[in-house]
Amino acid sequence: MNILTIENLTKAYTDRLLFDGASFSVQEGEKVGIIGINGTGKSTLLRIIAGEEEPDGGSVIRANHIVMRYLSQDPQLDMEKSVLDNVLEQAASDNSWDIEGEAKSMLTKLGFTDLTQKAGELSGGQRKRAALAAALLGREELLILDEPTNHLDQGMATWLENYLKRRKGALIMVTHDRYFLDSVTNRIVEIDKGQFYSYQTNYSGYLELKAQREEMAVATERKRQSVLRVELEWIRRGARARSTKQKAHIQRYEELRDQKGPEFDSKVEMGSISTRMGRTTVELHHICKGYEGRELIRDFSYIFLKNDRVGFIGKNGCGKTTLMKMLAGRIQPDSGELVVGQTIQIGYYSQEIEEQQSDERLEDGTRNIAYMDPKMRVIDYIKETAEYIRTEDGLVSASSMLERFLFPADQQYSLIGKLSGGEKRRLNLLRILVGAPNVLILDEPTNSLDIATLTVLEDYLDHFQGIVIIVSHDRYFLDRTVNRIFAFENGTLTQYEGNYTDYENRVGTDGYASDLTMESSRKLSGEEKANTGNSDGLTGKEAYKASKQNGQKKLKFSYKEQREYETIEEDIAALEEKLETLDADMVANATNSKRLSELVEEKEAAEQELEEKMERWEYLEDLAEQIRNQDA
Repeated sequence: MNILTIENLTKAYTDRLLFDGASFSVQEGEKVGIIGINGTGKSTLLRIIAGEEEPDGGSVIRANHIVMRYLSQDPQLDMEKSVLDNVLEQAASDNSWDIEGEAKSMLTKLGFTDLTQKAGELSGGQRKRAALAAALLGREELLILDEPTNHLDQGMATWLENYLKRRKGALIMVTHDRYFLDSVTNRIVEIDKGQFYSYQTNYSGYLELKAQREEMAVATERKRQSVLRVELEWIRRGARARSTKQKAHIQRYEELRDQKGPEFDSKVEMGSISTRMGRTTVELHHICKGYEGRELIRDFSYIFLKNDRVGFIGKNGCGKTTLMKMLAGRIQPDSGELVVGQTIQIGYYSQEIEEQQSDERLEDGTRNIAYMDPKMRVIDYIKETAEYIRTEDGLVSASSMLERFLFPADQQYSLIGKLSGGEKRRLNLLRILVGAPNVLILDEPTNSLDIATLTVLEDYLDHFQGIVIIVSHDRYFLDRTVNRIFAFENGTLTQYEGNYTDYENRVGTDGYASDLTMESSRKLSGEEKANTGNSDGLTGKEAYKASKQNGQKKLKFSYKEQREYETIEEDIAALEEKLETLDADMVANATNSKRLSELVEEKEAAEQELEEKMERWEYLEDLAEQIRNQDA
């Protein structure tokens, strides 16, 4: 049965139309994920459903028996009360039961150790987690969650994922975590140009169905244009041949002419812009850091190699952001040495937009770019860094770069304070990139960026000529972007080769290493050390020479690997050609549902094979580089 129905919803902010007569409904037990680019109104929709904001038009009909619980992005707590008291108070209802024990257990799972601590002493992330616990304890028939995975570490996110999958009530949530969406939801609702598009599937299924819909729309439009050209030619010939024309023919032409073609979301365009990197990159030698008597980082050494792709993970409060701030020059270590090469340009994408400008300046005299003056115009914010930006396409104006980042001309002269939270983050990312960094530090970039922007950012990082350092709880993003993981484990950073899934397979599904695994991971093989650098701060070449002195065996290709290495690029090219042919066949068979389904399956298999080949090529290329290093 329907528990929620939205009909002809209309909502606008100033000159921006969010919803234009949009409709959808929610059934009992459905788990709905709301997606869309930043600024389309996702959070606004949740507030309207929760009754905290009124639409301009249309209706929101809720079943009489339905009780809802809403978790906003910025929940409010009583600052004078303890964490536990806030949760119990918010979770309580008219038919409340003794939930104190369950509340304590849930808060512990969400990283709270002192339940008597006042809410006023908590960080923004801690307040969000406390409010999340209260929402989950409420037992309402409809749970509405706005970015529930923000401020959760990997272990917490996994726990929440399993909890929501087991929960029987209906769920509506906004999240950019693609693995989370894929695992929890059974329906995706996309907000696109003021309308709602529903897909009765999880996120992976949505991607497939949307691709099919767009391909069919393109094929239909191509057919319309073809017919239109014929009709236009008839009109032109008819005008010369006689004074009167067949009305039906003319009417057909006019109908075809006036039809609108399919509209697709604009995509962020990121050109790879970076500055040259010299011999010295970023080096950490025996770094230590602590706060209030608590040791966060102990004796950490690492030399970032050119084109390194490194992810840092760990529980909340372990020191990840502290380390990023040290790398960015915001804070200094308690001991040890941080060396930054003269040619290094660091772009630091911080976790939060700062509400107030700090008087503190960096060594180069610049202020913290995480601050955004709400009274500043969008274009002026970018022009503070550069009026013209050098890209692969040559010099591009600040205005043109803003358009590439989905800020149209009329929005560029509006105030930053009028932007949505996600749009502010996208603007902040642009400002960092126009500075042409060759070292990118991304601290929780997935918290506020929409999925479309994240996808483009992932592609951008693939071609970025420099070092990428990432802190993220988003498993998909880590899998997509890094090839080395450092895990915070009781003040010690332990190195693991591969992406997040490789790390998880190695240490267990709980996301945290056992003591045995931690110890074995510390004992990297000589081959690994030669490739990656090590805790002694040696480069790959230096590490290999050291290992050679210890009598370790020389690296070389096996016969099979050598043959594979020689032919794998040709295999990849053949698969890419096959995919192009399949795309053409899908367009040609857009109206043949049976054949289209067969082609989609064939394309999926080819894409999977291509992905496997690419991963294998990456492994073989890395091995080849190690072999070259040992011979140098």
